[in-house]
Amino acid sequence: MNRYKFPENFLWGGAIAANQSEGAYLEGGKGLTHVDLLPTGKKRWEISLGNIDQLTPVEGEFYPSHTGINFYHHYKEDIKLFAEMGFKTLRLSIAWARIFPNGDDATPNEAGLQYYDAIFDELIKYGIEPVVTMTHFDIPVNLIEKYGSWRNRRLVYLFENYAKTILERYKEKVKYWVTFNEINMLLHLPFIGGGLVLQEGDNKTQIKYQAAHHQLVASALAVKACHEINPKAKIGCMLAAGTTYPYTCNPDDMFNAMEKDRENFFFIDVQSRGSYPSYATRFLKENEIQIAMEPTDEELLKNNTVDFIGFSYYASRTTSTDPEILKNTTSGNVFGSIENPYLKKSEWGWTIDPLGLRITANQLYDRYQKPLFVVENGLGAVDKLTAEGEIHDDYRIDYIKRHIEAMGEAIEDGVQIIGYTSWAPIDIISASTGEMKKRYGYIYVDKDNEGNGTLKRLRKKSFYWYKKVIQSNGENLD
Repeated sequence: MNRYKFPENFLWGGAIAANQSEGAYLEGGKGLTHVDLLPTGKKRWEISLGNIDQLTPVEGEFYPSHTGINFYHHYKEDIKLFAEMGFKTLRLSIAWARIFPNGDDATPNEAGLQYYDAIFDELIKYGIEPVVTMTHFDIPVNLIEKYGSWRNRRLVYLFENYAKTILERYKEKVKYWVTFNEINMLLHLPFIGGGLVLQEGDNKTQIKYQAAHHQLVASALAVKACHEINPKAKIGCMLAAGTTYPYTCNPDDMFNAMEKDRENFFFIDVQSRGSYPSYATRFLKENEIQIAMEPTDEELLKNNTVDFIGFSYYASRTTSTDPEILKNTTSGNVFGSIENPYLKKSEWGWTIDPLGLRITANQLYDRYQKPLFVVENGLGAVDKLTAEGEIHDDYRIDYIKRHIEAMGEAIEDGVQIIGYTSWAPIDIISASTGEMKKRYGYIYVDKDNEGNGTLKRLRKKSFYWYKKVIQSNGENLD
């Protein structure tokens, strides 16, 4: 037993995304989304960066999102397993194209609305609170083809219509909402984050920041609609977080680390504080970036800030201004990082830094003074079945335990954290690589990288461990 005391109504659970779990990618009237265009293999990364203009699936390519883990048909079985672990909450996303297959349809798809009704009903049956992300890397392809995606102001109002539709439909079932998943990913993976296809000769920075402005306005409109439709509901934003460390105490390294953090904080500064920060204004001016705004945008952003800050935390980052040191940059995760000599790495090259979670949580709370929600945190690893069909994932237990301890320390520091939804409670498709062998779950899914397998669900050792954690409200981490 340990000394950590988590809040009485702390939201323990897990997090999944529609495009990585549901499968059934064109069933029930769903339209094609941009993640449905990401194959496995080397091509996946170039498409994610927006460097390849490919808006239809190519014959002979394998697209893992098309089948996922078939949560679409297995959701009752999976939710029952989450309930067995004692989940207080499940963070999941709605696929925009299940509700509006083309994104700009005159009326919503009733079959899609009914599907999520059924999921929320199943969760509520077990006393599991849904935390719903409105868009988790899930843009209808028609919006990319017809409007150029988020570079076009038209998407602001299409998203607003989508947000109002689901807020109204599920107002009696969903109390917690998140507008955009990892909104800052737009700068790092433009196609994934914003459906942006960037051509040679494009002013890429201009396009990305204009698209970012449109998403920020759309988020504010969703916040406004949420507060009007259900004043008791809470709606937040989400950051792909992780503090950037300077490689040395050289002031140049210190300043560079601050700038790297600000690049990501920019989005949350606007969503939480309600205006463009001064450092962003200088950056835009010095880079000759002209943001097209409507006269009411500034007032809209100011008056519709989020209720809480959701964030994912997998790793810290390290930066340097020394060209020789920069040669040791690893591409182990989306952001890239100098190899930190004090930290170990996962099988996929992600640094393992539990203390970094405490640092990040303190940094965010000091900055915003709003409740925080750790909506993603987990370890991707290769799990091996024993002859008896068991998975002894002690490495995952150790990782999660150490991060929960760090979260407990942050709460002791005075940071207000309302919940923890680890990524992902069940094995799903990896967003970055499209692999199944990169497993995060407490529940094993029998499926391989080529899509073969029975889809049978198996409880791992971590399943029983996390159940004890929840039962004890974080006091029993042994």
